[in-house]
Amino acid sequence: MFDVVIRGGKVIDGSGGAPGVADVAIEGGRIAEVGADVGGAKREIDASGLLVTPGFVDVHTHYDGQVSWDPYITPSSFHGVTTVVMGNCGVGFAPVRPDTFEWLIALMEGVEDIPGSVLSEGIDWAWEGFPAYLDAIERIPHAIDFAAQLPHAALRAYVMGERGADHTEAPSADEIAEMARLASEAVTAGALGFTTSRTVNHRASDGRLTPTLTATFDELRGIARGLRSANAGVIELVADFDDLETEFAMLRRVAEECGRLISISILQDIEDPEKWKRLLALISDACAAGVPMRGQVSTRPVGAMLSLHSWLHPFMGVPSFRKIEGRPHAEIVRALGDPTLRAAILAEHAEATGAANVENTIITGFSHMFELGDPPEYYPSPEASVAARARRDAVPPAQLALDLLLLNGGTQPLYVPVKNYAEFNSDVTQAMLEHPHTVPGLGDGGAHCTIISDASFPTTLLSHWGRDHRDPLPLEWLVKRHTNDTASLVGLGDRGRLEPGLRADVNLIDFDALQVLPPRMVADLPAGGKRLLQRAEGYRATLVAGEVVFEDGEPTGALPGTLVRGARGPLGPS
Repeated sequence: MFDVVIRGGKVIDGSGGAPGVADVAIEGGRIAEVGADVGGAKREIDASGLLVTPGFVDVHTHYDGQVSWDPYITPSSFHGVTTVVMGNCGVGFAPVRPDTFEWLIALMEGVEDIPGSVLSEGIDWAWEGFPAYLDAIERIPHAIDFAAQLPHAALRAYVMGERGADHTEAPSADEIAEMARLASEAVTAGALGFTTSRTVNHRASDGRLTPTLTATFDELRGIARGLRSANAGVIELVADFDDLETEFAMLRRVAEECGRLISISILQDIEDPEKWKRLLALISDACAAGVPMRGQVSTRPVGAMLSLHSWLHPFMGVPSFRKIEGRPHAEIVRALGDPTLRAAILAEHAEATGAANVENTIITGFSHMFELGDPPEYYPSPEASVAARARRDAVPPAQLALDLLLLNGGTQPLYVPVKNYAEFNSDVTQAMLEHPHTVPGLGDGGAHCTIISDASFPTTLLSHWGRDHRDPLPLEWLVKRHTNDTASLVGLGDRGRLEPGLRADVNLIDFDALQVLPPRMVADLPAGGKRLLQRAEGYRATLVAGEVVFEDGEPTGALPGTLVRGARGPLGPS
């Protein structure tokens, strides 16, 4: 008798093969059998009318601190995710010396918008080296699985001391050798790989650039050789690629010499809307030559949420608004009901920005700003922008924006699609998703707490691209992308498909009801910190290792999740 049988659902097994009605039997936390009329079980789950898929594997998150205090790893677990991979973009919390605790917190706060007070209160720092960090977080029960990567910034500071915080400082040959040794030690202990950042957008809370920004070829090659010597691990990075061909050539040499896969974040910039095509062409050339490289892409535009709950909104920095900043939210909303204050804010905003700048600047530009709506509309038309609506209503766009921010008791966010929406359509995102050398990623769960809510990407992948898009993509292909393909990217061959012997991480989905809900600001972080929390409808159940951990979007209290340690050996992706 099996432990669990999921009966009569439409099974999409993650392989990319055609769906079919079948039973899924689970024994000992593993898939035991998939087929018609399998035997009896201690527990049977009726999946009639539901999709039965593998749990989603999210390879780009920042739960490095949150795993210390949140057993449910939300919001990713609200969206069918059963494995998260953290430590991306070169930031994290190990290895660490006691005198760099605060610096690592400040870097994470600046790069990923996680409040420093939250991290200070939520993390107990019961480790120094990376293996000890893995041991510490493994001891904490969780509902879903989680895996870690070695962050370059922490590694640099650990080896180089104060010099490591300065991106213009180059490590000595001995320091590079020590980084290589520690990288080998980390992946041998179970880190899935090594991550780094080469973008000026990543800064500590004091404004200093990320210390990995200009790491040399010798430094990167040396660390990558540590992975090669351990025969384990992948490399993840984000970069500006101001000199695309030169910088990519350096990264390709790193991949060639170490033989480990490198994945690179790819998004469309409004300033250079064609660069992503050139980057993907270079990745394709590398793959054709046998050099293992991939692109990580998003499933919708990366959007900033502007709200009165957040520090980011059109009126930040306006002197009259600054007078009420920092007050409780309800007081801010009441104060904005004063016509005199409103008039002063709008006048000062107009004086500070000027009409041309207001129309053309991303974030504060009203032509690229939208009411998010319920359900959220992530592909709005230009006619729905604040600027276009204001023209039709014959009111100043700043006035309309302020009115919209005050809706629903001052909780209404405005949406600015910052990346992947230069042409106001979904064509760029679709081209990236369909490229043979990409995987879905970049949801950033656990990060950008008050301004970005993209951990819901897996739900968008199915609901938008598999149902609501003008030309829906095959569900079996979409499921494979966020299960088998993402798991393979980081070398996790034991999950991502519903096949005998693999981990029994399963979603039961009411596809017709599947929907991303609007993000809401909550104050549930340590030290009373705020974050955007976004739920979904349509997930009837999520199982991890054969145990039901969520039913209709609510946790059951089961905590079978565990740290996933990487395996040594060849790369997973082919």
